[in-house]
Amino acid sequence: MRAEGHAVESICRVLREQGCQIAARTYRAQRQGRVAARTVTDAQVLDAVRSLAWKDVERDGVVRRVLTPEGLYGRRKMTALIRRRAIPDASRGAVDRAMRALGLTGIRRDKKIRTTIPAKDGTRAGDLLNRDFTAPRPDHTWVMDFTYVRTWAGWVYVAFIVDVYAQRIVAWHAQTTKHVDLVMIPLRMGLWERDRQGHPIQPAQLRAHSDAGSQYVSVAYTDKLELDGIAPSIGSVGDAYDNALMETINGLYKAECIRTTVFHDGPYKAIADVEFATAGWVDWYNTRRLHSSLGYVPPAEYEQAHYAALTREPQPA
Repeated sequence: MRAEGHAVESICRVLREQGCQIAARTYRAQRQGRVAARTVTDAQVLDAVRSLAWKDVERDGVVRRVLTPEGLYGRRKMTALIRRRAIPDASRGAVDRAMRALGLTGIRRDKKIRTTIPAKDGTRAGDLLNRDFTAPRPDHTWVMDFTYVRTWAGWVYVAFIVDVYAQRIVAWHAQTTKHVDLVMIPLRMGLWERDRQGHPIQPAQLRAHSDAGSQYVSVAYTDKLELDGIAPSIGSVGDAYDNALMETINGLYKAECIRTTVFHDGPYKAIADVEFATAGWVDWYNTRRLHSSLGYVPPAEYEQAHYAALTREPQPA
């Protein structure tokens, strides 16, 4: 149609209006006998996203495709993952187009229902953090809270302890009641785990921050903190930001673990189902999940880099 005065750009514009998506450079590349560079890179990125977002699982002799935890990522984290695992120079646009083609969207968190029940006597420690959820080193500040999961057998409560420095989940515990053991057991587990890793908690080294729930101001819990030389810290009552980091972790847990079938296939019938799903999510969260606040590396890797820098061998002069 060039003889009639129509340029390639105008023809392509009309074709796009009629639903035929074609770019002028694609036409010109075809005329020159080669494929456009973006077409090739888009295909490579599409394959990389597909291989990271799904995996084949065989059950009872039947192989089916299931979503991986990385399939829950949004565009920014998926771009970081592709650059980290497959294509270092992958563009954000190519990843965005690949995710749209594959029907992938980042997981969204719902609003949290407040579950904190303050102690009746009102006696509690002060707030040592004042909304500053940063730490200069591991085991400087731990934050803790618990959330709930509905099962066929009733409610299951899951408590977490998170190290502020790398946002690593140090310990967790699930049970069917809100007895003080719900917060005591993960505290003991966290202290044991750090000792097992070769980084035991020393007196006056650690701060333990929580909300004003009755479990965290109980005599058994406060005595345990005092015995191990851990400074207690309680956020202000009625303040939505007094334990904001833990609110974020609880939201991620609900959105990525509980409300998807990635870590548990089917409904939650009893506490064992919740424990199975939570164990898988915590392992992925600590060792594989990319965190934007950490420079898109997992918490375990971020901690290892800190300790590696402390033990770096001296260089020859």
